[in-house]
Amino acid sequence: MRSPKLAALELRRFGRGRMPRAALVALLLLPLLYGALYLWSFWDPYGRLDRIPVALVNDDKGTSTGGERLAAGDEIAEGLLGSKVFDWHETSRSEAELGVEDGTYYLSLTMPSDFSERIASSAGGSPGTGALRVRTNDANNYIVGQISRTVFAEVRGAASAKASRGFLDRIFIDFSGLHDATAKAAEGAGDLESGLTKAKKGSEDLADGLKDAKSGSGRLSSGITRLNKGASDLETGSRQVAGGTQQLADKVDAVAADVRPFLKDNGKAIGDTARLVSDSSKAVRDNLDLLVEAAPTASAAAHKASDDLAEVYRVRCEEQTAPDPAVCPQLKRARTAAADVAAVSDDVNALVTNQKGDLTALRGRLATLQKQADALAKRSPDLDTDLESAVKKINALNTGAHEVATGADALHTGLGTAKTGAGDLDTGVRKLKSGAKTLKSGLYRLGDGSATLAQGLNDGVARIPDYDKKDRDARTGVMSDPVRLASSSLHAAPNYGTGFAPYFIPLSLWVGAMVAYMLIQPLNRRALAAGAPAWRTAFAGWLPVAAIGLLQVAALMSVLHWRLGLQMTHAAGTIGFLALVSCCFAAIVQWLNARFGAAGRILVLAVLMLQLTSAGGTYPVQTSPGFFGAIHPYLPMTYVVDGLRRLITGGGLGPVWQGCAVLVAFTAGALALTALSARRKQVWTLDRLHPELSL
Repeated sequence: MRSPKLAALELRRFGRGRMPRAALVALLLLPLLYGALYLWSFWDPYGRLDRIPVALVNDDKGTSTGGERLAAGDEIAEGLLGSKVFDWHETSRSEAELGVEDGTYYLSLTMPSDFSERIASSAGGSPGTGALRVRTNDANNYIVGQISRTVFAEVRGAASAKASRGFLDRIFIDFSGLHDATAKAAEGAGDLESGLTKAKKGSEDLADGLKDAKSGSGRLSSGITRLNKGASDLETGSRQVAGGTQQLADKVDAVAADVRPFLKDNGKAIGDTARLVSDSSKAVRDNLDLLVEAAPTASAAAHKASDDLAEVYRVRCEEQTAPDPAVCPQLKRARTAAADVAAVSDDVNALVTNQKGDLTALRGRLATLQKQADALAKRSPDLDTDLESAVKKINALNTGAHEVATGADALHTGLGTAKTGAGDLDTGVRKLKSGAKTLKSGLYRLGDGSATLAQGLNDGVARIPDYDKKDRDARTGVMSDPVRLASSSLHAAPNYGTGFAPYFIPLSLWVGAMVAYMLIQPLNRRALAAGAPAWRTAFAGWLPVAAIGLLQVAALMSVLHWRLGLQMTHAAGTIGFLALVSCCFAAIVQWLNARFGAAGRILVLAVLMLQLTSAGGTYPVQTSPGFFGAIHPYLPMTYVVDGLRRLITGGGLGPVWQGCAVLVAFTAGALALTALSARRKQVWTLDRLHPELSL
């Protein structure tokens, strides 16, 4: 009898009564219990997270920053309550802790009282981080805790980005303020450069004026020195003259009676003395004229230098809103020294001016003395003839000589003071001249530096950003969250159930084949008893379960597609591939049962467990212990899971064709082994008659 007929006879047994028919229907629907029910139970758990009760505790008191109110806790709470992630319940801290402990809430999220204050501290001197406190209880549900970590990571990222936006916005505002301040500084540096240009011109004029003043003060000092020497000589000579005239007058007065013979005998000596007095008077008059001429010139030069320096100081330091601290102190000292020099020159000039009447009188007296001396010298040969007149003239000469001596003494004293002042004036003007040169050099360097400063500040203004509100918003948005995860999936599964379908569908088909061989003999007994060929016997036991497997595939995929909404990229390919999977699983289960008998049923379950743990249907097999990675390539469900993923969610079909080849190989190998077992079963042994184990 052919294998199909034998298979048909085997299936016909299920139509002989109500229970066999019910058993066949249960056998056809059994994969639905493993495949459809499992997938239905967690088809889209992430879409129902809003049913999970979660406690929300908002203890944040808020704070003020930059004149504005910040309540970060209220903003986050408002956003969470309006979201569809979790079923949020606002509670107190104690209620949340108790609810997480007794299972009322799966977890709690707490915003502490200083949450806003810590976020705002990023712009202060003691920055801190705001902590969102999440409390879970794995005793309630472990998976919810894992899901919450992902959800709250997004919440934390959003809160951090908001805090960063506020901090960065303040930084950009400070940039704008820095830009404006630098622009003002650049404008001030430009004004400084302009002022220094004028100051440089003034310093040049000052240096030139002080040069002339130095020349004049030198001449004044030299002239006064000469005058002082002449005055000293005048004083000495006038005293000598006064002494001589006094002696002469005393003698004349004492010996008036005897003077005639004396005059007659000493006429020539008297004439020589008179001529000496005349010459001395003329020399003194010449020196007085030189002093009167030099003093006003020196005073005018000193005043001009002082005025020039005072003007430079007023323009450079008093009229500037921001005086240069490196130059103004030196200018002030130079102005003071120039004023002192002018005062000294005024003293000298005042000496000449204030005593001009005395000098004029002295000059007149000297002229008179000279005239009288000339007259006396002229008349000295005839003095003896005019004694009375001579005595009077000698007395007058004596009086005039004493007056000249007194005036010469006062003049010598005044010129000594003037000499000291003129020396100080010359020294001061020399220092001013040196300081003016230093000032000029410093102003040139300062001018170059101010030009460099102005250029640098203008360049800095161009480089410092000046953002308006639109630019600040754009930049703070980027900098507060500079890296965004642009995730994309080449072939995304629309929900959790679709992602796990490649794992649970082959599980249900394996269980279907396993239960089928609990009701159907792996080797047809009629064929064994009739001595049919082993390969025919093997096919006869495989075909009915393979046919039931095809019906199981049709029933399972119909429910998954039309009831649960499973969408397949390659629907026909998926059905064809699952048909091959069902046939392969049937061949493997048949061989295990045929070869090992009752123990084979246990082996079928063991092989299922090995395949489930090493197929990589949930976590990648690389995350499992090494044993499962070692057996991963040698079990058929590995290739079934990989192929179904490509057929359902999309992608290259290489793993599908590879899986088909592996499944065909497993099917052929299992059928060959089953045929070998059938040949052995044709010989009855004592173990077959009395098996050690039966199920």
